[in-house]
Amino acid sequence: MNQVKNPLEDKLRWGVLPPVFFPSAILVMLIVTGVIFNPETSDSFFSALNVWVTTRFGWFYSLSVVIFMVVCLTIALSQFGNIRLGADHEKPQFSFLSWVAMLFSAGMGIGLLFFSVGEPVTHYSKPPLPQDTHYELAQQAMDVTFLHWGLHGWAVYAIIGLCLAYFGFRHNLPLTIRSALYPIIGDRIYGPIGHIVDIFAVLGTLFGVATSLGFGVSQINSGMNFLFGVPVSDLVKMGLIAAITAMATASVVSGLDKGIRRLSELNLILAVCLLAFVVVLGPTLVIFSSFAENLGNYASVIIDRGLMVGAYAEDDTWINNWTIFYWGWWISWSPFVGMFIARISRGRTIREFILGVLIVPTLLVFFWMTSFGNTALDMIAGGYTELPALVKDNMPVALFVFLDQLPLSFITSFFAMTLVITFFVTSSDSGSLVIDIITAGGNIHAPKWQRIFWAIAEGLVGATLLAAGGLGALQAATVATALPFTVVILFSIGGLLRGLSMEYRKAQGAEAAADIVGGGVNMPWKLRLHSILAHPSKAKVEDFITRIARPALHDVMREIEAQDTSAEAFLADDSADLIITHQGEPSFRLAIKPVPHKAPVFAMATATGNDSGADEQYYRAEVFLSDGGQNYDIYGYSHEQVIHEVLNHYNRHMHYLNLSRAHPSHLEKE
Repeated sequence: MNQVKNPLEDKLRWGVLPPVFFPSAILVMLIVTGVIFNPETSDSFFSALNVWVTTRFGWFYSLSVVIFMVVCLTIALSQFGNIRLGADHEKPQFSFLSWVAMLFSAGMGIGLLFFSVGEPVTHYSKPPLPQDTHYELAQQAMDVTFLHWGLHGWAVYAIIGLCLAYFGFRHNLPLTIRSALYPIIGDRIYGPIGHIVDIFAVLGTLFGVATSLGFGVSQINSGMNFLFGVPVSDLVKMGLIAAITAMATASVVSGLDKGIRRLSELNLILAVCLLAFVVVLGPTLVIFSSFAENLGNYASVIIDRGLMVGAYAEDDTWINNWTIFYWGWWISWSPFVGMFIARISRGRTIREFILGVLIVPTLLVFFWMTSFGNTALDMIAGGYTELPALVKDNMPVALFVFLDQLPLSFITSFFAMTLVITFFVTSSDSGSLVIDIITAGGNIHAPKWQRIFWAIAEGLVGATLLAAGGLGALQAATVATALPFTVVILFSIGGLLRGLSMEYRKAQGAEAAADIVGGGVNMPWKLRLHSILAHPSKAKVEDFITRIARPALHDVMREIEAQDTSAEAFLADDSADLIITHQGEPSFRLAIKPVPHKAPVFAMATATGNDSGADEQYYRAEVFLSDGGQNYDIYGYSHEQVIHEVLNHYNRHMHYLNLSRAHPSHLEKE
């Protein structure tokens, strides 16, 4: 499957995809309007909705996130791990540090600051299972916190991001959730089924981000109250949402590289500074020893509590309010974060992508939670017994009363509040960018007005739900919108596995097809040595492609059409790019292109034939297939040798088609 053009592009109007954009926008506006005019009814509705979803489908959420984690690890450790998310020759767009910074900012953000103190202290004072001693209470509190912020959640992001990146960058399908279903339903992803899937993704993203925004403004308002005496009120929160949404809009208009990347790197720097402050001036030894023990405990907790849904509990309220909410929150964020990490991960291998998304952010989050959580628990053990009550009465203020026990509390609290704001902006602008891509049919260059629209919509949803029912309404909306999308993810996994199996069969075909004798092997050895040592200019390589390579491809094209009436072969205009199509099956494509390289320092101008000197740029005539560059040079081959090289690759392609016919799939069709 090598989609050349996105079929959704023909359906775009004003830069957007109407069957996705307008239903999504109308549903959002109806919800906002309904909440504004019926706040009391809305509060009751969201409360009942939360109880209904968590009670009846808590098991489904828990089982699903375990499946996501197992599938991710299995793929990463399998032969599929070497597949690159893009063409074979592509390299990652962003450095590893920038990539991790954007993963951390988009995937965690506000929640990390909101819960880092509040959650461990809450589990300590109100434990899910009764314990007798401070040590047992503290250990259980950190065990549960690690469970909620560990591999389960990041596996949700990883599986969606992998589906999007694989089908979007490897097979040139639209960068939207619907593309993961292509191996299952084929071209119907471009119709109503695909539109509905993307609408679910938009709503899940919108409410997931809105929930984080609700946490963020609550924490900022509490910080302002703690530092400056600003009253905690809905009016202040609405003003904060309006101000920060404006900042997020400016960032998202700047684009991924200028706005979001720079803000993400700033977030990481600020977060590391705050973390270092707590580690150095807090109980350093306690933090590091607790981190080691917490990791060990997590290894058992991930199995022991991973599927706990309260089936044998007299009261499942705690599990529904915490664990099930977290799974719903992770899932509702997955279209947003999955799309975002796919967008920034082009060029990485599947193994690098999965292990990077699962392990690096998880370890960072665990160390963060240990540093803040265990320090807070150590404060309680040391006599700060008022902390649990303060957190119980007002969780958004937990971080600030915690910092108040450390030196320079005013400065660090103001610093923390600034960090909440930058995380707030990053979450909002990243979410807007993702929704923008989805409602534009996968077009990453959608109009700026649409980005502005969705940034404002996120602020409206967060403000209205916060005013109507507080954080409870936001949590209920998050858990509810995650339910249909969980089903979508499970189907997407089926599509991903079918797609990867085709990759494996393609590799089998290449291995099974022996090379036809020819190519560089039969070149006279002196001429072959000259070809190896040559460092020609761009003009010389282009001349080789024009005189030798393109005529050779032309001869193959004519012979294919003469011998195989079921195939159609053609050369792209003015280039050495041969395409052979087979009815209803994947096309064969081979191109020969000039690729620049820096000449090695040991090469001499007299030997290379490069009159300008060996230390300058030279070019190679490299072979490209539909999967990307093959990283070898055929400069100096004769007409006949170029033909044999083409036939070697075409022979492998025919073996791949034979294997494909034995295992038919939508993915194998154009």
